Amino acid sequence: MPETATATFPLRVVDGRRLEKRVRDALDPGGTLSDADGRARQLPRYFYEIPTWEDAVGTQLAPNFHLWELVQSDVREASPLRAFPRYVPCAVTLLAFALERFRDHVGTTVHVAANGGYRSPRHALTHGASTHCWATAANIYRIGDAYLDTPDVIDRYAAIARDALPGVWIRPHGGGPGQVDDHLHIDVGYVVSTPREAPGEPFHPKLEWGAL
Repeated sequence: MPETATATFPLRVVDGRRLEKRVRDALDPGGTLSDADGRARQLPRYFYEIPTWEDAVGTQLAPNFHLWELVQSDVREASPLRAFPRYVPCAVTLLAFALERFRDHVGTTVHVAANGGYRSPRHALTHGASTHCWATAANIYRIGDAYLDTPDVIDRYAAIARDALPGVWIRPHGGGPGQVDDHLHIDVGYVVSTPREAPGEPFHPKLEWGAL
């Protein structure tokens, strides 16, 4: 199947394994990372291709969230992924839906930090199986006029997130490993999204059954 955009979404889906080597090495599509408990987590294989920054700004993922808010990064991102076209795992749409529901509950704007949305496995801030590599996590530093830099503020909005998003994971507050003290980290887990129009391998029943 050709790699094309859908009639309702402007970005085309690409198979990360078919990208040029330097980009493929940075994205590690279909590879594995180890989580904090030593469990293997499989990385996404399919990505939306973002041709230009203007496309990121103009692509609306939810009523109050555009793609650029979830792909902002700086020099800590891997060099091959700083230039356009850039790539983001297809589960970014799920993250946007979750953030929209959270915004509905807080009743005001939700601001995601730079480097606080998608980060590749080669990003300098990536350690192990960070859900940022799946585009299913967001670091929120400000809600309305409130900066999330005190325990009370972070805990208040964490409680709202848990109420709005059953099953969401909130990084605990604190200054130790795996904790945060200047933002609210929410994620929806290690979700791998394969859109219906995603290219794939031909299905060979005999080969599939023969492997059992």
